[in-house]
Amino acid sequence: MSQDKSGFPIMGESNPLHNNVYGPPQPGFVAPPPNYSQGPGGPYPPAVGYGQPAFPPAGSGFATGPYPQGPYPQGPYPQGPYPQDPYQQGPGQLGFPGDPMAPAGSPGYHGDVPPSYYGNEEFTSSGFEDKSIRQAFIRKVFSVLTAQLLVTFSFVAVFTFVTDAKLFVRRNPWTYYVSYAVFFVSLIVLSCCGDFRRKHPWNLVALSILTLSLSYMVGMIASFYNTETVIIAVGITAVVCFTVVLFSLQSKYDFTSCRGVLFVCLIVLLLFSILCIFIRNRILHIFYASLGALLFTCFLAVDTQLLLGNKKLALSPEEYIFAALNLYTDIINIFLYILALVGRSRD
Repeated sequence: MSQDKSGFPIMGESNPLHNNVYGPPQPGFVAPPPNYSQGPGGPYPPAVGYGQPAFPPAGSGFATGPYPQGPYPQGPYPQGPYPQDPYQQGPGQLGFPGDPMAPAGSPGYHGDVPPSYYGNEEFTSSGFEDKSIRQAFIRKVFSVLTAQLLVTFSFVAVFTFVTDAKLFVRRNPWTYYVSYAVFFVSLIVLSCCGDFRRKHPWNLVALSILTLSLSYMVGMIASFYNTETVIIAVGITAVVCFTVVLFSLQSKYDFTSCRGVLFVCLIVLLLFSILCIFIRNRILHIFYASLGALLFTCFLAVDTQLLLGNKKLALSPEEYIFAALNLYTDIINIFLYILALVGRSRD
């Protein structure tokens, strides 16, 4: 076999290596250069594999075994698709909010914003927090109500037992109308302005003004009755209110569903009071006072159950001023109607 100056065989001539490895020569084919073992300098040692942990060095020809074949294990972790949460989800159950695989418009899609922990439906409260908030709301309402009743019946005691105070209010009836105007304005503000009665401390200021004005009115009315009648009325009012509140807290019957009926009865009672102004009859006035005491006793039961939060209607825990106002006016109206009933009965 003839070779050129560079050591490569001339095309078209027989090459044993070529014939043995690549087959018979073909026209226009250029033989590849010899491998490294045939180059000048003698045969080179076989390539040594680079050392890897837990794998022996590669032998001649870079043998693949003992290398593990793909897919390569990732240790003890399971293969994909990987779960998006640590909880096993059944069919039809939504994933966590903020699932990156959720399509746009789905409940779990949040865009590029990370999900909020407070929007996660998987971590709902057990109800204990709501129960504790409701109990704190009830304690706050009854604390405010107790302070109001102490102020009111202090005025009643002063105008009943102090002769000078009794004479002053009888000689100056204009003070009654002034206190009634103040009471009416503060009642409208607290009842109709929801944002105002939730602003601290202005809600307490308005409630204090209402309490003082109504206490003066109740004390002035009590001054026209004798001391024994006032004491009897106070005792009956205390027993009735305590019984109704305790019964409303323990009863399973929903009194809040009767609020519409009671409102209609209140309108009827108002019209009946106008009739009593023109008809001066003792029996008629006793009947009117009995109806008024009974109606506001029912209102007291309804307003008490509005505090609990487990009936058809309930008050928000932010409305402690409004709740105390409702209970306070109910108790005062019960006292005034019982006072009129006892006074007319003793005449």
